Amino acid sequence: MLTAARNLWRKHRFLFIAFITALVVTAFFAARLVLFSLYWAEPAHQDQPVEGWMTPRYVALSYDLPPGVVREALELEPVDGERHTLEEIAEASSLTLEEIQRRIDEAVRAQKGDRE
Repeated sequence: MLTAARNLWRKHRFLFIAFITALVVTAFFAARLVLFSLYWAEPAHQDQPVEGWMTPRYVALSYDLPPGVVREALELEPVDGERHTLEEIAEASSLTLEEIQRRIDEAVRAQKGDRE
């Protein structure tokens, strides 16, 4: 096997480097998929009460909602690339975390009503 690798390195260096790069990238995304799947499959991470450190994306994943539903419930503009915490959103919009939780609960009920 080592001889084959040396032969590939000598005769097809560019293709060998491209293949190894593709393997590394594939391994990275496979590991990421497994880790995220294990994290969100854990019941402790589902339907968590909102806390100030959470982002709308985290809430959407926790409640299994499309991100647009959370954005709409919190009356946020489309994503501008910055990740704001719920605490920052609450301060900017003069909402409390309890009000945010109520809006998210309403969005969950509305979304689950659409699914059934």
